Amino acid sequence: MVENVKELLKLHESITHEVYLDNENSTIVPQEVLDAMLPYYNKKAYGNPTLTHKPGWEAFETIMGCFGKISKYMGAKNLEEITFTPSETEANNLAIMASCFAQKDKGKKIVISEIEPINVLQVTEMMSKFGFSTTKIPVNSEGFINLEKLKEAIDSQTVLVSIAAVNNEVGTIQPIKEAVDIVKTKNPNTLFHTDASDAYGRIPLNVQQLGVDMATVSSFKIQGPRGIGAFYLKEGVNLERILEGPIGTQKLWPGVENTPLIVGFTKASELAFTDFEANVAKLRGLRDKLVDGIFNELTDLRFNGPKGDKRSPDNANISILRCEGEALTIELSLKGVYVSSGSACSRRLLQPSHVLIAIGRIFEEAHGSILMKVTRSHTEDDISYVLDVLPSAVNRIRGIVGSTGVH
Repeated sequence: MVENVKELLKLHESITHEVYLDNENSTIVPQEVLDAMLPYYNKKAYGNPTLTHKPGWEAFETIMGCFGKISKYMGAKNLEEITFTPSETEANNLAIMASCFAQKDKGKKIVISEIEPINVLQVTEMMSKFGFSTTKIPVNSEGFINLEKLKEAIDSQTVLVSIAAVNNEVGTIQPIKEAVDIVKTKNPNTLFHTDASDAYGRIPLNVQQLGVDMATVSSFKIQGPRGIGAFYLKEGVNLERILEGPIGTQKLWPGVENTPLIVGFTKASELAFTDFEANVAKLRGLRDKLVDGIFNELTDLRFNGPKGDKRSPDNANISILRCEGEALTIELSLKGVYVSSGSACSRRLLQPSHVLIAIGRIFEEAHGSILMKVTRSHTEDDISYVLDVLPSAVNRIRGIVGSTGVH
């Protein structure tokens, strides 16, 4: 395996233009974010924010400022409603496990959509060990949840609903406020969580206006550093902590706060929310140029998810028939274009994307899907380069499939 990877990397040595579109699974951190982080490793605020000396006080002041900014960007009431976690995965685990344990005497039912992120699906499945059951709400062909089915699912035993604000694979912008109203009308005690990682920085997001009790956002999804995320908990909602250890500046997550990563996350947020409308317009323009160009050059395609304003502006997910997705990611990589085939989590399980299957795609369509996400760092030239190399890569793979008779 190691030798195969070394050989593959050697084949990339002559690449002169690289376009990274796999921003679902990791990201390139802009220089401005790196520059903001570096001083906090060895020049200032490198202390533990709970300790009584200058580096500790500097760290405390820095982190409090970051709490305030992230709470503002999320539309929270105050900075005490924000907790920094090591990632979106940990924040989703915190939301689901902590809320279930805190309400275990009120009921044992969880409700989610059938296209939730893998980490939500897995932690709700794990909660069955503690006697909790999970009901999955179906979606339509564009990935929108069935609100009538949601209404039917809520009962006196429902302690938690978790529905992502934007689907991470097909970009569907869910009607979260409408869903919250339905849930709270049927059972005011049911807590509502949304994974807003693919909404944050790309569509207007205000947790107070949505009415959610909890929300999750991720740093790397907006070109911040990996290893940091944020969790919103509405004032007055009580949860049980799921980890134990020394408590620093936040009650729900023990341990020493990672000041450089928190600073990097905050800087990435500042870049996303400064000139927000212009940033979103740029994302949408680049995404539309990419999608339109692919559909102009190739046939036998399926566009996955909704179009227009109902879709996140950065997201493009296309199924290319007679072209296996994994083979295409390798072929494009050799040309310096980096995409993913469905979600990385699904790929490692060697299964078709559960999201694409849920919206009605057959296995062939799901296995032939590629997921691309543009960022504000991309240029028109980057998209033009992708459109130059992608059709030939697809046609080459289709030619191999046709000549061998393999489908």
